Amino acid sequence: MEDVVDELLPRVLENYDNICKCPRCIDDIKAIVLNNLKPKYISTEKGLLYTKTNELSREFTTNVIKEIALAINIVSKNPHDH
Repeated sequence: MEDVVDELLPRVLENYDNICKCPRCIDDIKAIVLNNLKPKYISTEKGLLYTKTNELSREFTTNVIKEIALAINIVSKNPHDH
């Protein structure tokens, strides 16, 4: 899931102009998202193929983006003191 969030987070952040994007706030956003998504562990090549196929589904991507947006909302209301 971390790889998926790492891929999608920068693209979602492009849509937000008035929020802090310092490394600490981005790490907070990522932590919140990962805590709210169900982990997906893979131990075989077959499992990797299944997971990669699932990642391509629109519903999967939409759910991850939704969690990213919720996390951005939380962190933007409580940014770190800089």
